[in-house]
Amino acid sequence: MSRLTGPRLKILRALDTRLPGLSRKSTEKRPFGPGQHGPTKRKKAGSPYALRLREKQKVRFNYGLTERALRRVVEEALRSKDNTGQVIIQLLERRLDNVLFRAGFGATIPAARQLTTHGHVLVNGRRETIPSRRLVRGDVVSIRPKSRHLPLSALESGAGADSPWLVIDKDALVATVTGYPDDAFVPFELSPRLVIEHYSRVL
Repeated sequence: MSRLTGPRLKILRALDTRLPGLSRKSTEKRPFGPGQHGPTKRKKAGSPYALRLREKQKVRFNYGLTERALRRVVEEALRSKDNTGQVIIQLLERRLDNVLFRAGFGATIPAARQLTTHGHVLVNGRRETIPSRRLVRGDVVSIRPKSRHLPLSALESGAGADSPWLVIDKDALVATVTGYPDDAFVPFELSPRLVIEHYSRVL
């Protein structure tokens, strides 16, 4: 399945959650799932499979991954000797487009991805156009001098998320990776264990 290009609010309503990386919109006006029956339709209790699928979809849509890309992340985490759930979070959070979003340079991860693919982002002083690039400790992410006006609207709107593993200079539009996050810093409610269980049945 390709990356989402349709209505994002519909996804938030279907998953009944907040995904700041996908959209800054709120479901408060329509706090029920999409469909013609609206709020009168009773919500059925989810099966174990439905619960695992929902957690997987939350990860996929928030970080803007294809199914194949997310599966590769889980496979890599399963090969690691460290805690699998934390490794999954680290691999996702260290993506360049997510770091730009965390730093507040993009209102959402898709907006940060566009900054990257259009050549407005520098990593360690060199232009980077691959949003999925995985950053390591010491990497410095910045916005090209000629493109400094592009992130201003996102910064003024208060975009970004709590990121103690990043040192952010919003005046200079620079973010430095100083550590690796764990599941405590995921900006939405998530159970990595259910994501692992989902893929353990198909890998």
